[in-house]
Amino acid sequence: MANVSYRRVSSIDQKTDRQLDDLTFDKEFSDKASAGTTNRPGLTACLEYIREGDILHVHSIDRLCRNLADLQGVVTDLTGKGITVHFHKENLIFTGEKNPMNNLMMQLLGAVAEFEKALINERQREGIAKAKADGKHLGRAAKLSAENLQFIRNRLKEGETIAYLADDFGVSRQTIYQSLKRVQP
Repeated sequence: MANVSYRRVSSIDQKTDRQLDDLTFDKEFSDKASAGTTNRPGLTACLEYIREGDILHVHSIDRLCRNLADLQGVVTDLTGKGITVHFHKENLIFTGEKNPMNNLMMQLLGAVAEFEKALINERQREGIAKAKADGKHLGRAAKLSAENLQFIRNRLKEGETIAYLADDFGVSRQTIYQSLKRVQP
């Protein structure tokens, strides 16, 4: 029997340190990715590794899945193979034995996690739409200013090559092509 942990955070700059930090495990897996899908490298490796009799420790339900159908599928598959799933924050343990209260709690909390994810996505879409409506630039800052682009246009008219200008400005040729296309004179 092995004690296996799975930890997940949503973005690269976050850390999994606070999840299951007071426990020791035989094998540990983690992801820095959204739980909107089960197609995550750490989860895939974990599911391939774990065997009958093992215990999978997860900090909380939303760390495993934020989609109720995925959550139920993963837990059912694991318990069907004789693997125990322990969600520490909720103190829920699934062994494959019938436990209507645990199933209800998992479904409620899984539905809440799915709802929360939908709200986050909705707020994000609203924020992007508002920023666009306000004329704000979204994404990475432009590498070339409007003045640089005008200077590049003038030098192109004088016969200089895109390759030379890209090297001169420290950007790729593609950056110059895209910037010229995006910002018309």
